Amino acid sequence: MTKTKCLIIGSGPAGYTAAIYASRANLQPIEYAGMQPGGQLTQTTEVENFPGYPQGVDGNQMMMDIREQAERFGTDIRDGEIVKVDFSAAPYKAWAEDGTEIEADTVIIATGASAKYLGLDDERKYNGQGVSACATCDGFFYRKKTVAVVGGGDTACEDALYLAGLAKKVYLIVRKPYLRASQVMQQRVMDTENIEILFEHNTIGLFGENGVEGAHLVKRKGEPDEEKVDIAIDGFFLAIGHKPNTDIFREWLDTDEVGYLKKIEGTPKTKIPGVFVAGDCADPVYRQAISAAGSGCQAAIEAERFLLNR
Repeated sequence: MTKTKCLIIGSGPAGYTAAIYASRANLQPIEYAGMQPGGQLTQTTEVENFPGYPQGVDGNQMMMDIREQAERFGTDIRDGEIVKVDFSAAPYKAWAEDGTEIEADTVIIATGASAKYLGLDDERKYNGQGVSACATCDGFFYRKKTVAVVGGGDTACEDALYLAGLAKKVYLIVRKPYLRASQVMQQRVMDTENIEILFEHNTIGLFGENGVEGAHLVKRKGEPDEEKVDIAIDGFFLAIGHKPNTDIFREWLDTDEVGYLKKIEGTPKTKIPGVFVAGDCADPVYRQAISAAGSGCQAAIEAERFLLNR
């Protein structure tokens, strides 16, 4: 049994920033890095919108820098995943996949969210070479180029509109014969000249020599008039949603219908005193590295205050 004043679960910008603040407050935090140390940013190539990197920075490099900063102040960062928690009474308990049991006075959950993919081999093949799940992160690289967005909900429409302001042309690939998005969003998309909606189209593959050059689609799949269609594109954006990595906490904490953890009015606090949330596991709206880092800072400050006032 290992005891700690502060256990941090997850290691993206939120987890690492929480670790920097918690260790500087002398909480001697233990941080479990999880399945994907560094989080979603390790899947992107260049990060250009994080303050302090005027020339941009490689996503992996940035996460290694922040991790090093947390370690410099004494965070005990461990590889591996927390697979079970017990928040029934303080001190709270957590178990790692190797069987290690941790007893913590405070817990900061920063397990992030995972973008949903279509499940095509080509998505992995071209990851970071034209395939992206974050329009606001990567749209800038496609100025005056042609891109496709997959999805028919509000997020897909928002992404298409955002990209339409940068790209020459945007295809919106929609599986159904209609959009699921709100009426306002639908109207905006319809009114945007450089967005072309491809209703009843399924993506079956991507092609290109040095990165994405096009997509293989099927129109009206399974119908008598089914036809194969190829479109030429430079970028392929997924907007079919995210899945917050919160399954192990659902027994103890409130979530919305998708699984995002609920916070108490604008704070990182949850309904359990001493358990805090940070980053994308509790943020369906912004999902940016900088907002995640900010929320990690808030969670650590709240953990420190909680221990002081105890």
